[in-house]
Amino acid sequence: MELVVKIMLLVKQFTILVTICFIGEILHALIPLPVPASIYGLVLMFAALQAKIMPLEKVEYISDGLLSIMPLLFIPSTVGLILAWDILKMHWLEFTIIGVGSTIAVFFFAGHVTQLVIRILRRFKK
Repeated sequence: MELVVKIMLLVKQFTILVTICFIGEILHALIPLPVPASIYGLVLMFAALQAKIMPLEKVEYISDGLLSIMPLLFIPSTVGLILAWDILKMHWLEFTIIGVGSTIAVFFFAGHVTQLVIRILRRFKK
């Protein structure tokens, strides 16, 4: 009986996630910005969780499951890169420079934004 309850919980929570992804797809079609639909879905999920519209418990079980298999989700894109190697090998240096440079830029900006937020929070606490 417990297995049936867990399966129903997974189906319910997965339905919630798919619904939010679908709403992200609708927003992507309606809003003329170069933003992927998945980002709209992430923003919606974040806003719903932060505003307590949707409690974490409503998606926690499926989210933990998806996070545990997350490395497997990168396999298709890795295979795609391997299959496209004939095209990519001509520009491998540019891709490497862009990849390393953008990673360093993300670390830099994330660190500075985090420090800024910490300073702002400290001022509000005083």
